[in-house]
Amino acid sequence: MGIRLPRRRFLHSASALGLGAGLGSWELLRGITPAADEAKVGPEMVRLRPEIEPVVRWIEETPREKVFEKAVAELNAGLSYRALLGGLFLAGVRNVQPRPVGFKFHAVLVINSAHLLGQSAPFSERLLPLFWALDNFKSSQAKDVQEGDWALGPVDESRVPKPHRAKDDFIKAMDAWDVAAADVAVAGLCRGSGAAETMEPFWRMGVRDQRDIGHKAIFTAQSWRTLQAIGWENAEPVLRCLAYGLLDAQGDRPGPVGPYAANLENARKIREDWQLGKSDPGATRSLLETLRQASPEAASAEAVKLLEQGVAPGSLWDAVVLHSSELIMRNPGIIAIHATTSANSLHYIFGASGDDTTRKLALLQAVGWQPMYRERIKSPKPVTIDELHDAEETVSTDGDPVGAIFRTIDGDRGAAAAKTMAYLGQGGSAKSIFDAASRMIFHKGTDSHDYKYGAAIWEECLAASDPKWRSRLAAAAMYNLPGAGKPDSPLMIRAREAVANVMG
Repeated sequence: MGIRLPRRRFLHSASALGLGAGLGSWELLRGITPAADEAKVGPEMVRLRPEIEPVVRWIEETPREKVFEKAVAELNAGLSYRALLGGLFLAGVRNVQPRPVGFKFHAVLVINSAHLLGQSAPFSERLLPLFWALDNFKSSQAKDVQEGDWALGPVDESRVPKPHRAKDDFIKAMDAWDVAAADVAVAGLCRGSGAAETMEPFWRMGVRDQRDIGHKAIFTAQSWRTLQAIGWENAEPVLRCLAYGLLDAQGDRPGPVGPYAANLENARKIREDWQLGKSDPGATRSLLETLRQASPEAASAEAVKLLEQGVAPGSLWDAVVLHSSELIMRNPGIIAIHATTSANSLHYIFGASGDDTTRKLALLQAVGWQPMYRERIKSPKPVTIDELHDAEETVSTDGDPVGAIFRTIDGDRGAAAAKTMAYLGQGGSAKSIFDAASRMIFHKGTDSHDYKYGAAIWEECLAASDPKWRSRLAAAAMYNLPGAGKPDSPLMIRAREAVANVMG
């Protein structure tokens, strides 16, 4: 769960970032940690495992204006962090329609990002991302009711295939975009196969379609990652919901959006020992330049060419993330954010899959999707990530350099990026920057994308195959992260009051 900061150091850090007000209420959270009651489920809804069903029910049934007090009371009575995390995720899976995969469904998509950011938070603030996610679920739940009150129903048990047929049935149903057949096949697959075997066809389906600006890949990766935290025993309803979302064609003729067909052919051209290439910063720059102007198909073909020349896959991933960060610099917003978060999810799938073709596809799709985001942004600012440079003045690594960076964001994001470059160039800690960024998000974030972007860009900084790219990725993030001068989120103020009311 992370390292507990000494109280004096924690308060100094908070003050430097403009977070001193109300911290006493959060300190009350230090002592709370597992429990629940039984609950009934109607026949129109899928029943979850008995140990998590009661938690999901109080999350579903507590009014939004009272849910923080209820959560604090449950935690104080012994509810575990894992149970709260699992209850939140499964409440979204059962109650929020994953079509389109995005919008109100961010109540599900954001859970793992909130969890990841919370793990590096000071002990007394570790629950804050889940408080935010709890309110976000209640908002999405209300929207879903307004739009028809969708719920994940029970499985048609009479049609669930036998274990030895389930995987083939699932693949056939997904290829045919057959929702009903896919639903029962998922149940059979979960019940008769291990976790890795069950996920393998999902990885392939998760990378095939860029529709919903990349959310299908994001949903696939986040489903597995959250299940890793809450337990694979909860997989069946999650993966049924995932299959339903992956088969959303949004009224179009069923079929993938993006260069998937071309990349299936491209994957066959890549040599068998493609994983053994050498890191090549020059190839990274070359592919980055291609991404700035080429079509999805041409960019993917260039990636194949580089792999055939013996360039390591990591150098290509570097180009993808540098390009997505460049889009953040040009026009921070929904499209640019998803250029990063989808790349992060495809990168995760690349590492999680055990199928060679799926791994190739994850990389080629990541390359091919970037021009699609570029074209949708059409930014009037032709800035490049190459233009990032150090601040002219020397940034001291003593005192409060990280606080200075986040105080600069509010008036001049470019200057904050330059200070970041200078700070890291002089030996400053990237972890200190992203720890501060996480706390900015906890206290001042107002949108799911604050959490999703923060978690994704930090992971990609750590994953860069060439460490010299990390300072540029961290600097570019300053064009989107919240600054110290932004007011605290009203939601966090309300959560702090709830903690004080219940535990003060």
